[in-house]
Amino acid sequence: MRWMWIDRIVEHEPGERLVAIKNTSLAEEHLHDHLPARGDAPAMPLMPGSLIVEGMAQTAGIMVGAVNDFREKVILAKIAKAEFEADMLPGMTIRYTATMDRIDAGGAITRGVVEARTNDPGDGGDVWQPIGRINLMFSHVDQNMAGLEFPEENFVFGENFKAVWGASGLVC
Repeated sequence: MRWMWIDRIVEHEPGERLVAIKNTSLAEEHLHDHLPARGDAPAMPLMPGSLIVEGMAQTAGIMVGAVNDFREKVILAKIAKAEFEADMLPGMTIRYTATMDRIDAGGAITRGVVEARTNDPGDGGDVWQPIGRINLMFSHVDQNMAGLEFPEENFVFGENFKAVWGASGLVC
């Protein structure tokens, strides 16, 4: 996987919970496409909901993969729920908290909470505000019934992932 939508893993309770953060910045080009200036309306860059879902999928997928020491390929099988109550703007920090509901040989069910803080002391920037909930289902693709082989480079547990995992003080 080429793009990581998390910057750091800050908590890991194996098989139960994983917490990751992502800092948003105007330096990220994708923010400028959502929403550009139009007519008299000024630009309002924000993190698209689909990328917030992807950040939670990476967080929860890492939690699921860690259960078996990343020996199995984990893929997102279903977005069971994705609800957002607020936008993520540049300068905010996202915190993804993924919790394991169930895991077995075929896959896993997770639930997640997305929180934000503004990093602005005037807004109480050290207070995390819940902004969404995302429940996901994963499949262990190595357990697929077709018996197909899948290329390693298409999965989150590649070099980018190893860099985030290692920078967080965790060992693969």
